[in-house]
Amino acid sequence: MLYKIRTKCNVSSLTYKYYNTFQAIPQKDWNSVNTNNCIFFSLPYIKILEQTLSENIEFNYIIFYNSKNLAVAFAITQLFIFNSDQLKPNDFPCKLGDTITKKLIANMDISVLTCGNLFACGEYGFKYNESLIDAKTAYENLSKALRKFGKSDSVNKPSFLLFKEFWPTSFSESDQLELHDFRSFKIDVNMVLQLQNWTTFEDYLASMRTKFRTRAKTVFKKSAPLTVKKFTSQDIENYKHEISNLYSSVLENADFKLAKQNIATFKSLKNEFQTHFLFNGYFLQEKLVAFSTAFVLDDVLEANHIGIDYNFNKTYAIYQRMLYDYVKIAMSKKVKELRLGRTAEIIKSTIGAKPVDMKLYVRHRNSFSNTLLKPLVELISPSEYEIRNPFKTQQT
Repeated sequence: MLYKIRTKCNVSSLTYKYYNTFQAIPQKDWNSVNTNNCIFFSLPYIKILEQTLSENIEFNYIIFYNSKNLAVAFAITQLFIFNSDQLKPNDFPCKLGDTITKKLIANMDISVLTCGNLFACGEYGFKYNESLIDAKTAYENLSKALRKFGKSDSVNKPSFLLFKEFWPTSFSESDQLELHDFRSFKIDVNMVLQLQNWTTFEDYLASMRTKFRTRAKTVFKKSAPLTVKKFTSQDIENYKHEISNLYSSVLENADFKLAKQNIATFKSLKNEFQTHFLFNGYFLQEKLVAFSTAFVLDDVLEANHIGIDYNFNKTYAIYQRMLYDYVKIAMSKKVKELRLGRTAEIIKSTIGAKPVDMKLYVRHRNSFSNTLLKPLVELISPSEYEIRNPFKTQQT
């Protein structure tokens, strides 16, 4: 059942409203904040996630208004619940070890209210109009709204409030959350390739040192038997069982797998966003052995989910081929940046990607537990990794 809560923030003149369904969101107000029409903030995208993933995730939304009743900010939250005794230490991002599972959340159901997107890496949980409010006001009100929301009888009370993930350019703003008892920590880096003045893929290869250019040619030779097909929404439907198996295979090897994508989501995303959502299938003869997805966001190509049959991965260099194909796609879309996400830092660096720090913020609902959380969070450190530089000259 739809519910709304309208309350006045104690720290400023902002008011805010909660919504527990995309259908109730006032489109005009929402779109007035999402002025650049970012896909991950768009109502069609929100609709797809809610319709296909709400069985395991509770979606909620907040809109903030100023004294003139103008929408100045919004937040997207995703609440999920898991049982800690089902977790292994590597189910958490970064190398947390078993510290948190043993000392703070052992043998209990854990609910996490995430301001962000469980299915994308980046700042896709909160947006505010910088011309109408400043960072201090924005994050102060957001903290108040989420903490009040977490205590509401209308929702499952979360054990933790989590903000994910912020880029270094936003740290000076997002650190405002630390003034409200949120603990910051850095997670595994996001590997990002800044595209240079490459006209063709051959130009890209020519900019590499011999060792890495030879490596690339070896990958294409080993992967030559593969056929790459651009999937339509109907193709996704036709191969949904194979896609599900390939995706599950990757999740089994993932460090962080608390939230699982639904194959129906892929189909709906392709239907809605067409050329802005890319889905490529990799075939060995008639067998689908891998897939990759990506979003085209203005001047950024954001690699998203993949699936691989690891029985064929080494022989046909499937994953490495995917990475080079991402570079080709980025060049064809004329974007400035290719974001490859976390993990596999070494292999991603061999194609020219560089590490970029990402920061999260967490707060326990209980004040006492939140105090205990501080020393535990300080133990969190990103995974160690090595970086290769494949280019003849240092790329910016």
